[in-house]
Amino acid sequence: MDKEPYVYNANVVSVYDGDTITVDIDLGLSTFVKGEKIRLHRINAPEVRGKEKEMGKKSRDFLRGIILGRDVLIQTIKDKKGKYGRYLGEIWYKNDDGKYVNVNDLMVKKKFAILKSY
Repeated sequence: MDKEPYVYNANVVSVYDGDTITVDIDLGLSTFVKGEKIRLHRINAPEVRGKEKEMGKKSRDFLRGIILGRDVLIQTIKDKKGKYGRYLGEIWYKNDDGKYVNVNDLMVKKKFAILKSY
């Protein structure tokens, strides 16, 4: 039987690029994980170095503008680690209308990332 995904409250403390963030996660019962790297699941954004640098910085800056310093919901994908040792997650933030928006999908919709299978 597959495990159901876990959903956590978290605060975004840094955005490395368009698909990698660092968060402080509230696990409940006054237990927190600080400085956890999360790889946005299902997407791939341009790198902030090398030939993709210009678009990579635009992607990173767009993501920073949306979620840096904000409280978000993180849904981990079976709590498995990605190939680079980061947790994979779907990220949601609450917009000005009070509705939750999937950040992973928004990055693709705004053309700052593409869908990617791992």
